[in-house]
Amino acid sequence: DGPNPKGRCALVAMTSHHIRLLGLAAFASMASMRMGDPMLAAWAHDFSTTPGQASHVIAGFATAYGVMQWVYGPLGMRIDKASLITWAAALSACLSVFTALAASLDLLMLARCAMGAVAAGIIPLCMALIGDQVPYEQRQTTLARLMTGTVTGLMAGQWLGGFASEYLSWRWAFALLGVLFATAAWLLFRSGLYNAQTVRPTQPLPWSAQMSHLQLILKKRQVQIVLLLTLLEGGMAFGGMVFVPSVLMRDYQLNAATAGSIMLLYGLGGLGYTHFAKRWLQALGEAGLARLGGGLIALGLCVLLMGQHTSAAMLACAITGMGLYMLHNVLQTQATQMAPEDRSTALTLFASVLFLGQSLGVALLAWGLDAGLLHHHLAGIAVCIVWVGWWVARQSPQALPKT
Repeated sequence: DGPNPKGRCALVAMTSHHIRLLGLAAFASMASMRMGDPMLAAWAHDFSTTPGQASHVIAGFATAYGVMQWVYGPLGMRIDKASLITWAAALSACLSVFTALAASLDLLMLARCAMGAVAAGIIPLCMALIGDQVPYEQRQTTLARLMTGTVTGLMAGQWLGGFASEYLSWRWAFALLGVLFATAAWLLFRSGLYNAQTVRPTQPLPWSAQMSHLQLILKKRQVQIVLLLTLLEGGMAFGGMVFVPSVLMRDYQLNAATAGSIMLLYGLGGLGYTHFAKRWLQALGEAGLARLGGGLIALGLCVLLMGQHTSAAMLACAITGMGLYMLHNVLQTQATQMAPEDRSTALTLFASVLFLGQSLGVALLAWGLDAGLLHHHLAGIAVCIVWVGWWVARQSPQALPKT
């Protein structure tokens, strides 16, 4: 499974140093992705539109992010992944500045779509790099370490987006994000991470043969099931998360800064999972984590929709965040193994389908937001996500919890 042992040992020996650098780039990428969630009201005000229409900016980012996986997957076979991650961070820094300067909703949409297309190369390629050289038995905990960067990026992005929208300007948030991306790119460049790889990219298939290769991968039943579950998770769990700040502002009468601050608990719940991931994996197995994750997401959404006090909203975000990252980490670990002979393509499919699902979910929930049906849609997600968790559990190689 995976590359030769020499290459594997080389990267595992570097993990403590280099995973932190990859985590910094992932931090910036996730902050960019989630920063717009608390900004819907501010964009609607500045550009004279509705929050539902403004949410199309977020859907555009997610769509571009997903589509570009089809470019980064083949590139990951031709160019070493660490170099691609470094250049993606550098270009994201420039596009963050363009986003901050957008003078209309159309220009904002264009800047965010371009940024989604570029940032698409960071987190999936980090996962592929780990999947290539870390044994499956260690991959769950290693990906959980990388996830620490993505979860804290989620927290920082949502908090900064809300704080800037309320007290400064949403434009300042994207300017600061540009500095963060530039810092990550510079540190990765200085680290020489790509020189630490002893396993070079494999000889890629000719472009004309890649569609046939892709068809062979898609014929695998395991690939089909994992991708379907990924589509559902993206639409329900990640798409629904975009509108949690809107629920906090409408139902709980909170301003954007407070809503963004409460969304920090989404990330804290995820950090709680990453901190105890190894222990919970030993106690519950992958199957148990997936079932528990789906149940916690459903519970958190129910608390959010039925609660009346801010304390209920805080509890709901913490519970939902922990459940989301339990379920997602199990699913992405399964994605690294669904086609081990070509993980770059497998993770390209995984990321593309995840963000396609998010785009579809955001589009549906945006209509529900403007039509006053958001609560009904979120309640439906709470019911369906439990079923998704149980289905993910059935795909685990560890079908029963450990005793």
